[in-house]
Parts: sequence; C-alpha cells; structure tokens
Amino acid sequence: MTTETSYALTRPAYVDQSHLVVTDLPLVSSFYQSMLGLGVIEKSASGEVLGVDGTPLLSLTTGKHVRVAPRDAAGLFHTAFLMPSRTELARWLRHAAHNNVVLDGASDHLVSEAIYLSDPEGNGIEIYADRPHEQWKFHQDGQVEMATLRLDLQSLYNSVAPDDAWAGMADGTAIGHIHLQVGNIPEADAFYRDVLGLKLMAQRPGASFFATGGYHHHVAANIWNSRGAGTRADGMTGLSDYTLRFNDKVSLDKAVAKLDELEIKSERRNGGVFLHDPWGIGLTLAA
Repeated sequence: MTTETSYALTRPAYVDQSHLVVTDLPLVSSFYQSMLGLGVIEKSASGEVLGVDGTPLLSLTTGKHVRVAPRDAAGLFHTAFLMPSRTELARWLRHAAHNNVVLDGASDHLVSEAIYLSDPEGNGIEIYADRPHEQWKFHQDGQVEMATLRLDLQSLYNSVAPDDAWAGMADGTAIGHIHLQVGNIPEADAFYRDVLGLKLMAQRPGASFFATGGYHHHVAANIWNSRGAGTRADGMTGLSDYTLRFNDKVSLDKAVAKLDELEIKSERRNGGVFLHDPWGIGLTLAA
C-alpha cells in the first residue's frame, strides 16, 4: 500500500465499505468486475461482496421488492475508489479507453486527479489518485484548498508505457471517500461535523466536505440533484449504507456518546454501532 492510499486510511476514521441495492445483480456485479477489476469475495442468494486482494469494499444486494430510486432522492452521489498511485490510475484509464468505458467527466482537484463514470444502474463512481499530501495547501482555518479544473486525460494516459498493462485493481486500492446526495447542507453539517465529529474541510455552493486527520474528505454531501429531499424509502436502489471505521477509539467513543446524548436511535450490530443519517442512509461506526 503506498503512502497516498495509506494516508487516507491512517486518519482517525475512514470509509471502509459501501453497500448498494441493485435491480440486476449479475449485470452490476459483472460491471464492477470487468470495468473496475474488483473480485468476488463472497456470494449469497441475494448478494455479492466485491473487493481487492480479499479486502471487502463493495456489497451488492437485490430483492423482490426493490424499487428504482428517483434521481433527486437522497443517497449516493458517488463511491470514490482510491488508487494506490497515479500510475495505477493511468493504467486503469488505458483499460477504460480500450474497453469503451463511457466516462462522465474528469477533474483535477489540486489534492487529487479524478475520473468519473456510472455503473449500469446509474450509481456514480469516482476513480482517483491523491497527490502527495505534502503538496496540498491549507487555509488558516484548516480547510484544504480544492478546485475543479479540467484534467488532462491524454497526459495521464501517456504517463504509462503502452505495454504497461492494467491487471485489475491493485492491492491497496480502497474506498477513499463517499459522496452523498442530501436534502440540505446545514443539516448535513450538523450531523457529520457536530454529531459524528468530522471536520469540515471544504465548502462549495451546495456542498460540504468532511474528514478526519487533515484528509481532504472522507465524506461529502451535496444538494445539487437532491435539494429538499426527504428520508429514503425502504427497498430503494442505490446506497443502502456504508461503514465509517475508526482507528482512534477515543473519536469513536465520542461519536457514540453524542448519539446517546442527542437520543439518536442506534443499535449494536456486527461489532459496530448502526444508525441512519437524517436522510435514512445507513451508517455503521466501527472500531
């Protein structure tokens, strides 16, 4: 695992896994395997767990009563897969180009280089590599300088030799962050910053970016498609839940104590604390 990937994962807390509900399990799973290079770790009648080198990253499940979420519903904006290096990002880009993967866009965010696409059911995906942490610029208030500039895809594509083939997702690939669609930003700030204890690292019109330990963002929330969205209905496609894993038990205990203090409903489940955010997106806080 390179320092760029491990930086995101060695912070006090980081996103560990994501769980999507889909209507066509074989189709979506096949996409994440062939286009993103994830491997199947576990299979059951209603779902699959995909990951890299035995590390679970993405759960896909389906069911009889699954219904397609409207585009303006709260839920997933994108799951962001963090590559261990820029070279791996370039190898993936060559693979995508040679397999006619349709891209939704590409951006230079100063702290990272990112490529955007969607799975067959419209779930957003970001594939990115961080620039070295020492190159990031921070403002006096501790927020990080980020921008959305055009990414020179040709230059990235040319940065690896033509015979330097992509061999699937490299060990050390992780979910670097998760970007959510929510109903309003003040409520997102109140939950992610004030309840869970994440730091507000950057703000954009209609979006907030939260992290621990000086990372650019582990969780982001925006209202670009979902302004005013209410609670997600049961059985909706898209993001069911995700896991925020804590390396720092003090931060975890503090977040759990805050849930109790504010009487936010939560339950002990699979060794973690499971709850819903204000829009019904499931979240497990785990050590």
